[in-house]
Amino acid sequence: MSVHQFTMQTITGEEKSLSEYKGRVLLLVNVASECGLTPQYQGLQELYEEYKESGLVVLGFPANEFGAQEPGTNEEIQEFCSLKFRVTFPMFSKIVVKGENIHPLYNYLTSAETNPNGHGEVAWNFQKYLIGKDGSILNTYHPKTEPLDDTLINDIKNALK
Repeated sequence: MSVHQFTMQTITGEEKSLSEYKGRVLLLVNVASECGLTPQYQGLQELYEEYKESGLVVLGFPANEFGAQEPGTNEEIQEFCSLKFRVTFPMFSKIVVKGENIHPLYNYLTSAETNPNGHGEVAWNFQKYLIGKDGSILNTYHPKTEPLDDTLINDIKNALK
């Protein structure tokens, strides 16, 4: 099993198989527009710009499970990200990342079977999952871990090798 088995809907409504990212390192992040951590969009964009040529892709998944901090429509979220943070990394349609209606991708990311070292419910907006070139989960990072954190960057560099 890997994240490559999932097909997701982009923020503009197109179906996209995550298998298209085979051979690349992924950073999956559940994002929100009205959170105290929302400024992390800037760091995520910088990370993407710095390492995309080396094979990193940041994937944003808007979610509204934490304090209803992502109330907007996909169109509103896309506009916000584009205008406020000039986001160019792939964004996907709003999904449920915790609870009864959890999306299968996030069920996979939080399962003890598939993520033995970092399983458990998503703690808050901007939790990060580093995915290897083969689609396996390499590490999970707390929401307050900044995108330009040295540990995260070193883990990305190692995964890109």
